[in-house]
Amino acid sequence: MNIGDTVEVLDDTIRGAVIGIRGNEITVLSDEGFELVFPAHELVVLRAEGDLTRSFVAADADTLAKDAPQRRAKPVALSKKEKKVPPMEVDLHIEQLTDSIKNMTPYDMLTLQLETARRQLEFAIEKRLQRVVFIHGVGEGVLRTELEFLLGRYPNVTFYDAEYAKYGVGATEVYIYQSRGQ
Repeated sequence: MNIGDTVEVLDDTIRGAVIGIRGNEITVLSDEGFELVFPAHELVVLRAEGDLTRSFVAADADTLAKDAPQRRAKPVALSKKEKKVPPMEVDLHIEQLTDSIKNMTPYDMLTLQLETARRQLEFAIEKRLQRVVFIHGVGEGVLRTELEFLLGRYPNVTFYDAEYAKYGVGATEVYIYQSRGQ
């Protein structure tokens, strides 16, 4: 850590520039104009990519993208009968799943969205529905990546981008292969 570095406090929302270093104590001029002293282990030096939150989101998205299965397929050719049956739609936007996100962390929100997707997929498999569209939105792609990872754990499904004309790029369609004997 050097004088002039931009830092954030680990367990707080304080951000500022290092203006003094004395042993293990670092003096920070906060963005609000206050001089504050912190132990060095409580500070994180920010790099050019932005604040601490965006750094974690970018790292998580990169990690998730490496681990996600590459099973995104081309749309399945449907018979005329199957085309007439509309797919089950599941909107995963957080505002649709809960009344208030006031006390929810991003992790809590993502967990709720993925649990909803899992429950709805299990329901569709149980009820022998062939198609489900998960509307996840565009955003930073974390939900989409996690959704693909979840779908990749089911051997009897393929997934692909949903119909662009209807959903844009913010939806994934899942085709569920049903065995005749069930």
